[in-house]
Amino acid sequence: MGRNHKKLLNSLEKLRKSAGLTQQQLSNSAEVSRKSINAIENGIYVPSTVLALKIAHTLHCKVEDLFKLPQKELLKEKTPLKSEVS
Repeated sequence: MGRNHKKLLNSLEKLRKSAGLTQQQLSNSAEVSRKSINAIENGIYVPSTVLALKIAHTLHCKVEDLFKLPQKELLKEKTPLKSEVS
């Protein structure tokens, strides 16, 4: 897990509850443990891309609806890509 995981805005619990699902139901659909869903909701664990996509599919939303970076993080000066430097 990267060092910036604490900056990640996480809407999983809100969207899961809006969908009327328990952590167990979501974990069954996403093929992970209930403890994994709990850890994601509490910001302890950042899911892999594949798991984030499975969760988004189950909740009928986009990954960006589940997890976002704060606007101030997106506006920070970005490091140029190697292709931009050449």
